[in-house]
Amino acid sequence: MRRAPIILLAAAFASLAGAAEITLAPREITETKAVFGRVEARNVVPARARIGGTLVRLDVTEGAKVAEGQAIALVVDDKLAPQLRAAEARIRALTAERANALVELERAQALLARGAGTQQRADQLKTQADVLAGQIAAAEAERAVLLQQGADGEVKAPVGGRVLQAPVTRGAVLMPGEAVATIAGGGLYLRLALPERHAASLGLGAEVAIGEGGRQNGRIVKVFPQIENGRVIADLEAADLGTEFVGQRVLVQIPVARRTVLAVPPAAIRRSAGVDRVLVASPAGPPREVVIIAGAALPDGSAVEILSGLAAGDRVVLP
Repeated sequence: MRRAPIILLAAAFASLAGAAEITLAPREITETKAVFGRVEARNVVPARARIGGTLVRLDVTEGAKVAEGQAIALVVDDKLAPQLRAAEARIRALTAERANALVELERAQALLARGAGTQQRADQLKTQADVLAGQIAAAEAERAVLLQQGADGEVKAPVGGRVLQAPVTRGAVLMPGEAVATIAGGGLYLRLALPERHAASLGLGAEVAIGEGGRQNGRIVKVFPQIENGRVIADLEAADLGTEFVGQRVLVQIPVARRTVLAVPPAAIRRSAGVDRVLVASPAGPPREVVIIAGAALPDGSAVEILSGLAAGDRVVLP
């Protein structure tokens, strides 16, 4: 009655005789720490009103895309129009006075040439014409300033990107320098805040897995030398963060240490009665079954870490 199990066991060992084997050797792996990075824009710049006045036009809202230099709003100062009319009226009056002074100067020079006038009178009229020319130039400069102030009422995007905030509405009264919109441009990156014990393990250019399951890799481009509140600040760049939302939190696997492990392919592990076992080749005779304690799978999923039960140099039989 007992001969059947013995025959089956012998047949199983015979089938393993030609099975593949791997010789265990220590391999170095990188330990990672899961943290959340915050998506930041490289440039966050407010588009400000350069003059005070009333906002009469607002062409953007949150989420809108703008180009650098694009006009996004218009602020009008109602005092500029009458000031401009006053400056132009003054220019006309001074121009008329200078024309009259030039006529008087011509007459005085003609009389002086005939000996009927005085040099003093001609010099006075010339000085008066020169003074009026200077006053005209000053009035024209004042008009140019008023025209420039009117042009400064057009609010332009300082950078190209997306509008994060537009906290004002049409009809609002703005002060000079008040923000009309906040624009994020220059691309996105991840800012990380890690415990300071990991400061030594962070290096420029280190590869970092981003997203669930490490769907893509990024690269550490900056590590700030100052530790704030026990945290090391680092910046991470990637070709595509998979989001356009500034401030979104993204899962990141940060390399923090390297260690040596023993690992076997998942297929080599057999579980029965809640116990993990592997077959180890013997120098002589059939393979022996060894009880092991398996750890987590390696990051690439090619093998499973062995915590105990095996040693370097053991020959594990694969099914």
